[in-house]
Amino acid sequence: MALSPKVYTWLCGLFASLGSIIFGYDLGVIAGVLSATDFIDTMGSRFNNPNLEGLITSILLLGCFAGMFPVAHFADTLGRRKTIQIGALVYMLGGALQTGARNLDMIYAGRFFAGFGIGIMADLAPLYQAEIAHPSIRGRLTTLQQFMLGIGAFAASWITYGTSAGLKGTQAEWRVPLGIQIVPAIPLFAFILLLPESPRWLAEKGRLDEAARTLAKLHAHGNVNDPFVVSQMEDIKAEIQRAREIGSASWGELFTDSSNFRRVSLGYILQFSVQMTGVSAIQYYSTTIFTTMGFSATRVLLFQSINSVIALIGEACCVLWVDNTGRRMPLIVGNVASGLSFVVGSILMARWPGTVNNDAAHYYVCFTRKYCSIIDQYIIVCTVTTWVFNFFFSACIGPLSWAYPAEIYSTRTRAKATAVTSSASWISNFFIAQVTPVAFSHIGWKYYLVFAICGHTNALFVWAFYPETTGRRLEEMDALFQDAPLFVANTPYANKQDRFLAEKELREGNFVPGDISERAGYAIDEEKVSDEHHDHMN
Repeated sequence: MALSPKVYTWLCGLFASLGSIIFGYDLGVIAGVLSATDFIDTMGSRFNNPNLEGLITSILLLGCFAGMFPVAHFADTLGRRKTIQIGALVYMLGGALQTGARNLDMIYAGRFFAGFGIGIMADLAPLYQAEIAHPSIRGRLTTLQQFMLGIGAFAASWITYGTSAGLKGTQAEWRVPLGIQIVPAIPLFAFILLLPESPRWLAEKGRLDEAARTLAKLHAHGNVNDPFVVSQMEDIKAEIQRAREIGSASWGELFTDSSNFRRVSLGYILQFSVQMTGVSAIQYYSTTIFTTMGFSATRVLLFQSINSVIALIGEACCVLWVDNTGRRMPLIVGNVASGLSFVVGSILMARWPGTVNNDAAHYYVCFTRKYCSIIDQYIIVCTVTTWVFNFFFSACIGPLSWAYPAEIYSTRTRAKATAVTSSASWISNFFIAQVTPVAFSHIGWKYYLVFAICGHTNALFVWAFYPETTGRRLEEMDALFQDAPLFVANTPYANKQDRFLAEKELREGNFVPGDISERAGYAIDEEKVSDEHHDHMN
């Protein structure tokens, strides 16, 4: 029995997001590597410098930022698949350098090249997913970025926990986890060209017949005469014609054209706001709490592993329901929840500034039937607050920070625009990584207030300025951001479209390419559309 087109498309997007597993794994594995005694001995006396040690973590982010510069050029000239392949190749070079490192310089070089490859793959994966996705499952496809990142972090946390417990004191304790990071890149490099190329990129390059066949393969069991495919091609051709009238996309027009600048600004602010939720800072502080409590490095890794499981559950919830909830509501709810988490954290840290020797009552907390630990009430609440924050961040904020920017641009500007917006993620992540230890040492709990405030201001900003994109065709995004007012709250442009609306329009030919003026905020009966059209696509 042939696969449903939507299942086939989803699997293509899933394979393309292997680069996100690499990203998550690399972020998670370094904590276990840095605490390995043999790693410290191998790196020598220079490792004792806190700044040089911190650079091991942050240089990956600098590599990611550097990868943003060539990605747009390669994606527009070579295509989406070949550019992902280049990213995987560079990443494997970086992973090999780290695994065989004999000194700190090799680690730095390996981390930088790994980051360079990650920057390319992390930018291209959601872009490719958005361009091949059926409108009704585009959210489920593009949010795979964060879900697969969570799988990578989950694997890294448990692998480093296992090697720390079973291979302690040996070179294998840190070389094995670093070597494993190369594994997902191998099939991605070897088989990415077996996936269909983005039909929108093919059409932009004048390969219209190939684009139609690709759309048919993705959405209609290969039937190029399917009404959905025919209408989608008309929509794409209309966008290409408008693009040709404007001319080739340039970096400058991202900032000089008001509609493009609005979208770049929203995407950049969204990516930057992710770090202002405190996602990195809370991870740093939770590790500090567990360490100062006297827990061993192995036990700290166990707590972090539990955190990765919670994140994975949250990310799975987002993938399953994002096309039903829309984009705006999860971002608003998630940011409010993250802000409240830091309100609780600020109160606890102000009331009981110590981590072990405070006046809070003690409780027995059983993690399993076998292990019971006496832990401060303060520590219990802080730990639970950390886990609650992590769930809401993973279910609402992290996935959509990649999905929303990938779908709001036109085909001609998408590669360049997402490169700019993705750079905000690396810059802000590097900024928080450098500032957090200094801020905690100088102002303590007051640093939490920054994130308590930013969580709520992030939610207010999304409510006020971000148009809803759920259920809309990629080809109508230009019209959406040209027609929607700057302040979209309480307007039809803030309303979630039914996710089957675009399919109904394309299948019935009941649309004018790029025109949304007659049905902004319009919603249809999902059950009726599902009965009439959704079954045809399966």
